[in-house]
Amino acid sequence: MSAVYTWDVFSTLDGYGSFTEHAGWGGYWDKQGPELLEHRARQFSAEQHMVYGATTFREVAEIMSAATDPNAWDEWNVRLLQMPATVISSTLRDTLGWPQAEIVQGDAVDVVRRLKADSSIPLRSQASLSLNRELMAAGLIDRLQVTLFPVISGRSGTSPILRDAEDYDLDLLESRTLDGRTMELVYRPTLRRR
Repeated sequence: MSAVYTWDVFSTLDGYGSFTEHAGWGGYWDKQGPELLEHRARQFSAEQHMVYGATTFREVAEIMSAATDPNAWDEWNVRLLQMPATVISSTLRDTLGWPQAEIVQGDAVDVVRRLKADSSIPLRSQASLSLNRELMAAGLIDRLQVTLFPVISGRSGTSPILRDAEDYDLDLLESRTLDGRTMELVYRPTLRRR
């Protein structure tokens, strides 16, 4: 049986996954609340294997190792750092202090196809936008989990989460509101055939 692969991504209402450094937003666009943080901690209490592209892995490892971002100490982030991780990269040579990370070279679709076939635990990827858009086009993403923060970052938004993506039909599997303002939507994506 193939392991379930979840692409876990944070987004603004207008589809941005991050913001410019000098925008004035804090982590989570300043919208984290106790329900969101508790929910994320529960999600990351389950055994999972993380999958990253090089760019997101560098960003996450830098945030965790610098310890200057107060969000790095949120319980779910602490648990995240303890999980095994596969980093698909042709440029990285070092795991940047991630305790259970492994760098794998090769075609991302082939690497993830093997991981899905061989893993006895679910796979999860956070952000890694271009990697996961490629995997979704190949039909390897079972669950697209979008945490939608109640902000529009039209001037300061960067990294549109679905830029240049194919067309998909989405079946809603789960939805919840956290702290009365943040939505988590979990979909099963299916490539739309022309």
